[in-house]
Amino acid sequence: MIEVDLLSSFVLRQAQDDITQDDIAQDDITQPFDTRASRAAQGDTARKPPWLRVSLPSGPEYERVKARVNALSLHTVCKEAACPNMAECWGAGTATIMILGGLCTRGCRFCNVKTGNPRGAVDWLEPLRVAEAVRDLGWKYLVVTAVDRDDLPDGGALIFANTVRAIHERVPGARVEILSGDYRGDLTAVDIVVDARPDVFAHNLETVRRLTPHVRDKRAGYDQSLKVLAHAKSRAPNRYTKTSLMLGLGETAAEIEMAMDDARCAGVDIFTMGQYLQPSKKHLPVVEFITPETFKNLGDVAARKGFHQVVSSPLSRSSYHAEQAF
Repeated sequence: MIEVDLLSSFVLRQAQDDITQDDIAQDDITQPFDTRASRAAQGDTARKPPWLRVSLPSGPEYERVKARVNALSLHTVCKEAACPNMAECWGAGTATIMILGGLCTRGCRFCNVKTGNPRGAVDWLEPLRVAEAVRDLGWKYLVVTAVDRDDLPDGGALIFANTVRAIHERVPGARVEILSGDYRGDLTAVDIVVDARPDVFAHNLETVRRLTPHVRDKRAGYDQSLKVLAHAKSRAPNRYTKTSLMLGLGETAAEIEMAMDDARCAGVDIFTMGQYLQPSKKHLPVVEFITPETFKNLGDVAARKGFHQVVSSPLSRSSYHAEQAF
């Protein structure tokens, strides 16, 4: 049975009353970032190179997935985060579902998801609708992610756990990957998610240590993310953990390799790298477009570190070809 905490409504009312505007980092991204100096330094690199050009989503399978997702009132990270692989993935009948609404309590300067205060709103039936989508669309592997929900006492961990259990109950044999937040370092919340037995527990470092304060919300942290990943692995040693980096934000090769080493020390099994793309002028500018050859070379470096799976290409995202780890 799906667990629903009967005290949740009381606790959530407390949480939405206690959270302050200072806790919601709207000001992190609502003011346009001054990109003039960066773009002057970039010159022609501000234009996307040929290897980043993708087709607009289309086709009968894409339309079928879109219709079913809309009918079930589900969010997908594919649309919310403007993923460049949406045409390929939706055309193949797969998607990454984003639970807990479309409003994030954090304001990371790379992310296209809307920032605000959901004030404790939770749809406890959402896990059932996600499971229905998996069943109806015939998915055998689903990535489930969520907006950050610092307005909830458990950061949304219980809904994550309920979603995993609902899928496993209704679609036996389906694999579920969780792309999780950091729960502000609350390891009890991590346990709630891991104990639901997702096949993969993913949490993204997003960028190298030096750039983390500039790129991610002030409540995130490089070491905090490593702690979450290490704890998830120690809690379930026989299941995969995963993390991802965006490249092109000004990181160096040495810093990327250090992030690989840090991830391996935390027990991470799967490591992915992809090109950062600026969603709008309000977000961080692209410092550099990394070539496919460089991505391949970095992937080779990561593979030598001993990761179970490495995915490294300009259009790779943390959930891209996720099922290939099995």
